[in-house]
Amino acid sequence: MKLLIRPAPEVAIKSKPVRRRQMRHLRQNIRKLLARLDHDIVVEGSWDRVDVEMPDGRGLAGPVVDALLHIPGISTIQEIAAFPFVSLDDIVQKAVAAFADRLGGKSFAVRVRRHGEHDFRSIDLERLTGSALMQAVANARVDLKSPEVEVRIEVRGDQFHIARRRHRGLGGYPLGSVENVMTLMSGGYDSSVAAYLMLRRGLRSHFVFFNLGGVAHEVGVRQVVHYLWERYGASHGAKFISVPFDGVVEEIMRSVGHRHWGVVLKRQMLKAASEIARNNNAVALVTGDAAGQVSSQTLTNLNVVDRASDEVVLRPLIAMDKETIIGIARDIGTEPFARTMPEYCGVISQKPSTRAQLSRVEADEAAMDPEILAHAIEAREDTPVSELLSTLTTPEEVELVKTPAVSDIIIDVRHPAEGEQSPLQLTGNEILKIPFYELNRHIGELPANRQYLLYCEHGTMSRMHAVHLKADGHENIRVYAPAL
Repeated sequence: MKLLIRPAPEVAIKSKPVRRRQMRHLRQNIRKLLARLDHDIVVEGSWDRVDVEMPDGRGLAGPVVDALLHIPGISTIQEIAAFPFVSLDDIVQKAVAAFADRLGGKSFAVRVRRHGEHDFRSIDLERLTGSALMQAVANARVDLKSPEVEVRIEVRGDQFHIARRRHRGLGGYPLGSVENVMTLMSGGYDSSVAAYLMLRRGLRSHFVFFNLGGVAHEVGVRQVVHYLWERYGASHGAKFISVPFDGVVEEIMRSVGHRHWGVVLKRQMLKAASEIARNNNAVALVTGDAAGQVSSQTLTNLNVVDRASDEVVLRPLIAMDKETIIGIARDIGTEPFARTMPEYCGVISQKPSTRAQLSRVEADEAAMDPEILAHAIEAREDTPVSELLSTLTTPEEVELVKTPAVSDIIIDVRHPAEGEQSPLQLTGNEILKIPFYELNRHIGELPANRQYLLYCEHGTMSRMHAVHLKADGHENIRVYAPAL
């Protein structure tokens, strides 16, 4: 069985040198990915097509088509039946056999292309085939402008091909034919869809994750990054770069006015991502920002955020609404990951600025210790995306406690402002107020012979930090979950 692959229209209209280079990328990508299914699959092509020939009898058609449907740069995939050229009547008979049962009540058109010397014209074969199909299918009708079914026949020298099923490809540019980018990943709907759109556009991406919440969050992000790469970008290697950012968050809380927390956090991320991108030959940063979605994503604040980086910041979702983004996530398969991804909202202030002034934000940042950001960048961990799941560390189970023992000490890890608005009250237990961003520093000062239950209103931060502390050897940590 053969497949005829056409590139996306944008590839076809490029200048000859660019088109030649992009088609070379496309063939290489297809060849590399299909070799994972069977090394005997042959991939060839020319300036406007890629031909794939599969060995017979190995059941490869389904897996090969599925793989091709997720390779950027492909417009259409046609299943082709190849035959030796005997006569026009033989071509017509085989076309009728292939299409007669698909034309009932539908309009159709016959399209013929010829390569080589023949004693007939393309239009002659089109008319013969069309007439035979009209006779074979009584309620079929011809529509040359907008047919429901196209009967495609290609004659090449002493062979001819009949195109059977036609599949719509992913579109975009072949991966690797454009520059490299660094995508900031949180694992939610927005960053995952933004990463997919960049891959579809042919931009090879590395992924940087700023770890604010410990092992549990990183596990989820690793999983969605591996899925995106395996599904849409596995023809090229990529890195997953995890940056421990809890110290930066702690420094922001201590040194920056609360109205600028969100903006400063994003600026610190861009500063770190810019340095990491330069070390990985990436010429742009990609984020999942959408205009007006949250306070840090007003155009004024995005302008202030962007001044922290010399690299161009790409925002493919900038004009999308959340419903559209979730719809794309559902289509590409990342919606289940995003739906269950832990949210980490500990750095959102009560009254965030929506029109931050650059001079004031820079003044706030000047109070921060720059060594903390430098240390976070230095402590980053690089992992090939292909190895993410094999190197995955599953977080230890953390026990959830609905009713604490009298001797248990409750640690309220919420931000002080949140605790003041909704104070935790228990009659028989000691309560310590240690904000999450101070927890790592103070946990070692507490008596090791007591049991500690972390608490926050929704349970997300308490679980994340409990996992982190258990991983560090603190076995006396559980989570207080009264709403269990």
